[in-house]
Amino acid sequence: MKKTGYVLTLAVLTLCTCTAQTHKTDKVTRIDKGSKVPVFALMDQNGKMFDLQQVIGRKNLVIYFYPKDDSPGCTKEACYFRDQFEVFDKADALIIGISGQSVESHRKFAEKYGLSFTLLSDTGNKIRKLFGVPTSFFGVLPGRVTYVVDKTGTVVYVFDSQSQATRHVDEALRTLKELN
Repeated sequence: MKKTGYVLTLAVLTLCTCTAQTHKTDKVTRIDKGSKVPVFALMDQNGKMFDLQQVIGRKNLVIYFYPKDDSPGCTKEACYFRDQFEVFDKADALIIGISGQSVESHRKFAEKYGLSFTLLSDTGNKIRKLFGVPTSFFGVLPGRVTYVVDKTGTVVYVFDSQSQATRHVDEALRTLKELN
């Protein structure tokens, strides 16, 4: 009986050590304030290729990663971005939402809620991984992170919160006002 307890304790300690090392590695690859935004190209909700390289230098960027189309928090966040669209436009900012759903899913989501900004389909989560966006709830739920990028392509602000979906919009607007 004591041996079983010892083996179980050793297994738990090994698991914790591996998890800690994984998180340590994730932090190294994360895009943070001061980083240059990685360039990428993905399909948008209209089936057109969106190339980030084509907008760097022309607009400020608000790139937000969200877990899933049409889920309660993601819908609230997207609709709040939609409702503030003119304010972002006046700040010379382009809003870009990214999640792992298909182009068709994004098209339906945008149509259903009248979203007038770009939604990009990252079906293999390659761009999510490129940015180092963490997962939530024991690695099951894709994270919710917003990046504000200035016209030079430098990340000037990062906001990471799974539960405060609408605060992503407020934080991005506050940061853009500080840029001007």
